[in-house]
Amino acid sequence: MSKRILVTGGAGFLGSHLCDVLIGAGHDVICLDNFFTGAKANVAHLLGHPRFELMRHDVTFPLYVEVDAIYNLACPARPVHYQHDPVQTTKTSVHGAINMLGLAKRLRARILQASTSEVYGDPEIHPQPESYWGRVNPIGPRSCYDEGKRCAETLFFDYHRQHGLDIKVMRIFNTYGPRMHPGDGRVVSNFIVQALKGEDITIYGDGQQTRSFCYVDDLITGMVALMETEKGFTGPVNIGNPGEFTMLALAEAVLRQVGGPSKLRFMPLPQDDPRQRQPDITLAAAKLGWAPRVPLDDGLARTVAYFRTRLGG
Repeated sequence: MSKRILVTGGAGFLGSHLCDVLIGAGHDVICLDNFFTGAKANVAHLLGHPRFELMRHDVTFPLYVEVDAIYNLACPARPVHYQHDPVQTTKTSVHGAINMLGLAKRLRARILQASTSEVYGDPEIHPQPESYWGRVNPIGPRSCYDEGKRCAETLFFDYHRQHGLDIKVMRIFNTYGPRMHPGDGRVVSNFIVQALKGEDITIYGDGQQTRSFCYVDDLITGMVALMETEKGFTGPVNIGNPGEFTMLALAEAVLRQVGGPSKLRFMPLPQDDPRQRQPDITLAAAKLGWAPRVPLDDGLARTVAYFRTRLGG
């Protein structure tokens, strides 16, 4: 059945891919973005579509629209962006959640929160199951994002308990793919852009810290699957690729794809940067029938091709 769906942060990396999938499924989509990190170019191909509407709006202010469902993705997601204005980052997570939950309450609409693996902080448990409460520094330079997302989860579950709101909470692990911003500070885009420019690849620490990288198409499939689960199943649910790679292994994989003269350059590890990050996706497999399908080398090839075009060669 066709629905009218609001996607906040819809012109961002993940949001724009979600808009593509929802339009392709026959839904009407309102794409909401303030364009702090999102870009009109990400949704330019949808602007003439009769079922797509682009709206400039900041979720820290109330919104009055009529929709059947809400995907709340609005928030800068990488340190270079969320640390630029940390107070506004916290407001986006907290005030934005309050405003979108209030809208969902008024409309009796289902709402999904795009949370993050950062709620686990620098984990003592590996891999991280949804039952793990996390180990987060509440006063560090990353806290505006980490604690903002943790507070948003609190609000979602309080609205569910207090008002019977139909919520879904998704914890997103490292994701990559086309439409990433070249300067967003994400490790995959950093490595690819540096290699394409022939610059040395910057590795923080000794390069032995690990991450798990999920290709964007897999991530969006999991997001939609969670939104379509039965009422009463709230999550949170980890969505990410459990394949674990060190930063050194990722850099070597990028160099194989790109070639060129780039070498590795080691820099000090940023404060509160987690040493390990890997999702336990047992719940996603059981409840959503979901598992990632795109291998790292295939996803990197598609992402490198995008950045070659984006950088003009």
